[in-house]
Amino acid sequence: MQQQVKKYIDFARDTLGLTFKDVQLLMTAFTHRSYVNEHKKSVKEHNERLEFLGDAVLELVVTDFLFDNHDEQEGVLTNWRSALVRTESIGAAAHKLGFEEMLRLSKGEKRGSERARLQILANSYEAVVGAIYLDQGYEAAEKFITNSVIKTFDNILETGSWLDPKSKYQEVVQSDEGFTPQYKVLSEEGPDHDKVFTVGVFVNDDLRAKGTGPSKQNAQVTAAEKALKKHKS
Repeated sequence: MQQQVKKYIDFARDTLGLTFKDVQLLMTAFTHRSYVNEHKKSVKEHNERLEFLGDAVLELVVTDFLFDNHDEQEGVLTNWRSALVRTESIGAAAHKLGFEEMLRLSKGEKRGSERARLQILANSYEAVVGAIYLDQGYEAAEKFITNSVIKTFDNILETGSWLDPKSKYQEVVQSDEGFTPQYKVLSEEGPDHDKVFTVGVFVNDDLRAKGTGPSKQNAQVTAAEKALKKHKS
C-alpha cells in the first residue's frame, strides 16, 4: 500500500506539479467503480462524485476563459465551450498526461473497447479536476485546465472542429434540398456499461450515413460528420 501511495504522490509532483495535502483524493480520482467492486474490502470509494464536481469546475473555468477573452455571441461561445469540454478533448488531454498508467480498473474494464477507454479517461480527467479543486483550490484547478485543455483552443479554432456537425449538416441540406435531416436508431448492442448505438441520418427517407457511439447523441454526431463528407465529395 505504501508503494501505491508513493506512486500517486510522485505523479502529482512530477506530472501535475502539485503536492497534495490528501493524496487519497487523487487516488480516488483514478478509481473506477469496477475496481471498487473487485476490492470491496480495501477500497470503498470510486471517482464518480469527484467527476461530478470536476465537471462543474471544468465548465466554469472554460466559461470564464471564453467570456473574458472573446466577444462572440452566446451561440458561438457555447459551441466553443462544448468543443473544449467534450469527451474527445479531455480524454486526449488525460492520455497525453499519462493517466492510463494511474487508472485503477477491474480486469474486465482493462479489456474494454477503445471508445469505453476514452470515456473512462475523460471521466478521470474531470475527477482529477475535482480532486485538485478540493485539495488545492480554484486557482490550481484553473491552472491545470488551462495547461492541459484550454491551450488546445487555437487548434480547435484553426481546424473548425468546434462546429456542430448536426447543425452544419441541417443547414447544408435545407439550403440545397429543402429537407430537414432525421435521425433514427438502427441498433443497440452491448451491456449497459459499454453500450454501442448505431444511428442513421435520413433525408426525405433516404439513408445518407450511419454513425456509432456510446450514446444516441454521439452516434448522431458521427452520422452527421460522415454525411457532411459525402455531401461535399
